[in-house]
Amino acid sequence: MSKTLNTPPWNETRLPDLTGRTAVVTGANSGLGIATVDALARAGAHVVLAVRDTRRGEAAAATVTGTPGTLEIRPLDLADLASVRRFAAGWQGDLDLLINNAGVMNVAEATTKDGFELQFGTNHLGHFALTNLLLPHITDRVVTVSSGAHRMPSGNHIRFENLNLTGEYSPMRAYSQSKLANLLFTLELQRRLTAAGSRVRALAAHPGWAATNLQGGDASFLRRTAMRVGNRFFAQDSKAGALPTLYATVQDLPGAAYVGPDGLAELRGAPTLVGRSPAAGDPETARRLWTVSEELTGVTFPERLGADLAR
Repeated sequence: MSKTLNTPPWNETRLPDLTGRTAVVTGANSGLGIATVDALARAGAHVVLAVRDTRRGEAAAATVTGTPGTLEIRPLDLADLASVRRFAAGWQGDLDLLINNAGVMNVAEATTKDGFELQFGTNHLGHFALTNLLLPHITDRVVTVSSGAHRMPSGNHIRFENLNLTGEYSPMRAYSQSKLANLLFTLELQRRLTAAGSRVRALAAHPGWAATNLQGGDASFLRRTAMRVGNRFFAQDSKAGALPTLYATVQDLPGAAYVGPDGLAELRGAPTLVGRSPAAGDPETARRLWTVSEELTGVTFPERLGADLAR
């Protein structure tokens, strides 16, 4: 998206009035999540913080003050499909915006409660199940936070023969596979929404290099140290890192669009449409991943998209 000298970079002050609209933000108790919540609430939205630890969620919500919007905290553990089902089963009424923000990054090898590799299970499968279970309620769009890490050579394809990376696990390989899965999920979700005649849009975003506590869980001491240095001297803050997500949430963009920073190597800058790796744009891989994800989670694309098609 081109800018002129007379047009300031897009930021949260250009959000439209969101009064009367409801958003769910996963992983909303810190970093990009709480920055996204704060901006949406300042624009007037009712924002549900979907968090694993409700006490931390309440503490985070307490930092969002003086907004015309309202906040609500609900428990959600994306590494536990039973928790995902409970969250979705408890939803009533329309949901305008679902922002799949939560994630884990470069953690030591571990599994979810359902036995999936932790990063793939949390970052992709948990959000896959949540989105499909909530789709009958969603009226506007689904925004899923991916990462430039989807381009990394170690994770530039989905290892369908070994999704848990058993015997070949590395934190970065698992993370990049999960972020590639986020983009493939968005691509196939949009295809299915279009085929169903739905007006709901699926989009993706990435924050560039944003200083959050996500990097603090890295399994490597050397990488944690490098990240701390980079966060201090090179990264943009979480408020700036949330801008691509917010841009994807409110701008009139085509389905399956991908938003990131416009600066060098997409590490920082104002939000704009960005490209993705060839692997992330492969429709056949996206369909295969969808089928496998349905088999693993037991959750399928809903037969009826009531909230959207009723209008």
